[in-house]
Amino acid sequence: MSNAINLIVSAGPHARYDTPVSIDLGDAVKGQTQAKLSETDTARSIPCQLDGTRLFFVVPGLGENEERPLKLELGAESARHGGVKLTDKKEEGLSVEISGKPFTTYRYQPAGEFPVKARPFFYPVYGAGGAGMTRNFPMKDLPGETKDHPHHRGLWVAFGDVNGTDNWSEGPDHGYQTHQRFSEILSGPVCGRFVEELHWEDKAHNKVCEETRTFVTWNLPQDQRLIDLTVSFRANPGPLRFGDTKEGGICSIRVPCSLESGRGRIENAAGGVGEGETWGRAAHWVDYSGIVEGQPLGVAIMDHPFNLRHPTPWHVRSYGLFSANPFAHSYYKASHLQDGSFSVPVGGALTFRYRVYFHRGDRRRGDVAGKWNDYAFAPVVKRAE
Repeated sequence: MSNAINLIVSAGPHARYDTPVSIDLGDAVKGQTQAKLSETDTARSIPCQLDGTRLFFVVPGLGENEERPLKLELGAESARHGGVKLTDKKEEGLSVEISGKPFTTYRYQPAGEFPVKARPFFYPVYGAGGAGMTRNFPMKDLPGETKDHPHHRGLWVAFGDVNGTDNWSEGPDHGYQTHQRFSEILSGPVCGRFVEELHWEDKAHNKVCEETRTFVTWNLPQDQRLIDLTVSFRANPGPLRFGDTKEGGICSIRVPCSLESGRGRIENAAGGVGEGETWGRAAHWVDYSGIVEGQPLGVAIMDHPFNLRHPTPWHVRSYGLFSANPFAHSYYKASHLQDGSFSVPVGGALTFRYRVYFHRGDRRRGDVAGKWNDYAFAPVVKRAE
């Protein structure tokens, strides 16, 4: 077997920059743990990462319809420009660093500095330039911050009616998401990933369903951060029903207080601006931007094309809540559905995928539409003939 594999990456009809991609190379890389990737014409190295049979790397730049030949040398050491490091600190959470700088910490334990009361959450989350991109309350009680909705914790997954259980609020009868184990924690020069098994439970801690949560983040320049979040529900031990309620969001974030009360700008892929034109409206993505710690910054959430009821309607508020909720159709004036509930038969599964993109400036400066194209219509990587 040759120790080199020739590849071609094709931009397609969109210009690309700093775009994560991957390719399954099958038996050609089976048993290999390291490789070196470079541009065939220039010999410029590109950091890469082998994970089983799949190769991961970030395309630094491609023009519209441009193709670029690449060479993968098996057994050679990859170029490194920083990397993503995940460290499970147990009670203090699972920390994520990118190029040696903190990005976020996943809080999943009922003990520690920021204990989990009802469900896991990411806090803090540092966006472009290292600014905090989530409200601090209720984890920290800081002067001048709003104190509404104490269940809005950083960046999180939740929903208010799962088989009748409220797994959104932290009221008297709230449910729980209980960490079972991490089946994988991976660090690397290109990306970091964890895969977590959870049980969703009712107020008495009876299991309602199971979930596998997958988090991936990428080694990108400091002015951009990406989270790829996959949430996969399994109807076990019985059937599963997501009720029609606006109290929920499968991917949710509470933005910093400096963006609240209309100081932040909400925009969606359909051209809607502000809560009035974005709440309950279907869109491929929604962006929330403004001044954070003296810098113009923003965050976008993107709905994957394979998701249920794509493009999803959004539960996005000018007071700072920002979430994807595909079930609350009886509340959405622009919906054609009278009932947004959805059922999964026993043994069945329902999977959602989202990309969370932290950027500088508003959605134009951050090229949110271009990053959506990267997510929905990724560059094609294939073996050269």
